[in-house]
Amino acid sequence: MNKIILVGYMGSGKTEIGKLVSKNAKIPFYDLDHLIENRLSKSINQIFSEHGEVFFRKKEHEIFTEMIHAEASFVLSLGGGTPCYANNHLLLQSEGVVSVYLKATIATLTERLSDNKSGRPLLKDLSEEELAEYIAKHLFDRSFYYNQCKHVVVVDGKTPSAIAEEVEAIYSKYA
Repeated sequence: MNKIILVGYMGSGKTEIGKLVSKNAKIPFYDLDHLIENRLSKSINQIFSEHGEVFFRKKEHEIFTEMIHAEASFVLSLGGGTPCYANNHLLLQSEGVVSVYLKATIATLTERLSDNKSGRPLLKDLSEEELAEYIAKHLFDRSFYYNQCKHVVVVDGKTPSAIAEEVEAIYSKYA
């Protein structure tokens, strides 16, 4: 039972690519944030505001660990910060895990996220320049964790279907 775990910064396409790969590989797709929301019957924003980040990260780790140990094949998209906490990056190396870092440049992420800032509370008030700086800082801080993935797929200038095909080609080597 192999699991495809998609890692990357917000805006890298984890959810969109995950859904495409899931459909083509005929295995279920899960989004870790949605699993957390369903388990706690609250939105991520509510969880953060009512219980704080430490509580959220504990629940995130608990549910991620359960998914890694599940006896099933699926595609799982992680939150952008998931690999950076509670040694979650070590789970990306687990047997039966096909971990893929969807790597995008600062320019690509800035372009994608500037179109969708309203849905992202941490970004909504940032100018274009501030957004690029914010992304650059996070990518610098997170790159060690993201690079713990077994595979890297560069997403810049590619269509979602082309990226999904690359991920599927990697996954097929494990089947």
